Amino acid sequence: MSAERLARIDPAMQAYVDRGVYAGICTVVARRGEIVHRGQYGFRDTEAGLPMTEDTICRLYSMTKPIICTALMTLFEEGKFHLTDPIANYLPAFARAKVREPDGPLSNPKQPMTVRDVLAHTSGLAYNFVDDSPVCRQYARAKLWDPKVSLADAIADLARFPLICHPGSRWFYSVGIDVAARLIEVISRRSLADFLKERIFEPLMMVDTAFEAPENKRDRLAAIYGRPDLLVTPDAVVSCRQQWEEGVNERRDVSATYPVDMPATFQRGGHGLFSTTNDCFRFAQMLGNGGQLDGARILGRKTVEFMHANVLPPELLPLEIGGMLIPGYGFGLGSRVALDVAQTGAPGSVGEFGWSGAAKTHYWVDPVEQVVGLFMTQSMLSFDSPELELRALAYQAIVD
Repeated sequence: MSAERLARIDPAMQAYVDRGVYAGICTVVARRGEIVHRGQYGFRDTEAGLPMTEDTICRLYSMTKPIICTALMTLFEEGKFHLTDPIANYLPAFARAKVREPDGPLSNPKQPMTVRDVLAHTSGLAYNFVDDSPVCRQYARAKLWDPKVSLADAIADLARFPLICHPGSRWFYSVGIDVAARLIEVISRRSLADFLKERIFEPLMMVDTAFEAPENKRDRLAAIYGRPDLLVTPDAVVSCRQQWEEGVNERRDVSATYPVDMPATFQRGGHGLFSTTNDCFRFAQMLGNGGQLDGARILGRKTVEFMHANVLPPELLPLEIGGMLIPGYGFGLGSRVALDVAQTGAPGSVGEFGWSGAAKTHYWVDPVEQVVGLFMTQSMLSFDSPELELRALAYQAIVD
């Protein structure tokens, strides 16, 4: 990769800070396992004048999901479940789930919700913030958003809500990965936090990743700016987009839904982890290496390939969240998967995969070019695409 061309990343990222779009940004680009670019721009806390650093702790929000899916797949490799198993085999409350039909009445699902469905967002489960439908409005009352409620109790509560569609009939971004997290607990008979620590964080030396920001690390925690907390804002994707277009960009307190100090109960699958750019890079590079890093093997190579193969039929594409299309991508077991590079909005390769979080954390892995990239900031529901700009800047530096 050209060092001269990689140098274009710094002014491009700094410009976002200078324009006041983001308080602070961290970026990493690696190729063939070697970091070729690191950048830190702006502040993790503007008011306190604290700079963004590579060990700044961020709330990952939905970038928690791929970590959960990876952990669950370690149990798959041990033969502890099949992807075609009905979720009700492990979480019996879901055996009573009903589907709310578009015209209002409840009906029995045409087929059971499976483990693969919850990983691929084809389960019929929903989210409260992506849509204004009756089912999504009901989800606003779910105990899942209360950090004082355990994962076990939150998922038991979740099973009482109707499904938004028949399992397998639609891709709908959802709390399915929270169900997958509870599945980990049931199968392993361990708490989610303990299982992640044992299977992912300790082997990969992800020393700052947990469902808390301990007091002795809290000075490294980044403040969140942007729009209101999506976990308490009905139909947040739509309403916050309007605020973003109007230039709303304020410091936000999300402690009511994403606390730093409740790890005993605040363990979730769809959000909840705190981490750093350093730690997230180690996780992403492990996937880029086919399941291992620095001698620690988390998954087998073929399992990693299997997880990041598209499972969606053409009729369920393109992906869409809250009215926003994600063109060019299918979905695997926990991550988007590039199917048509020309439609994705930036250079890359077929098979590139990764995911993002609501506070604008993002990673991608390109197995073809052996590129791993991260964009990390803390901006609630920002609707621009600096991660695509970073991708374009990374790929234009490839000169072999």
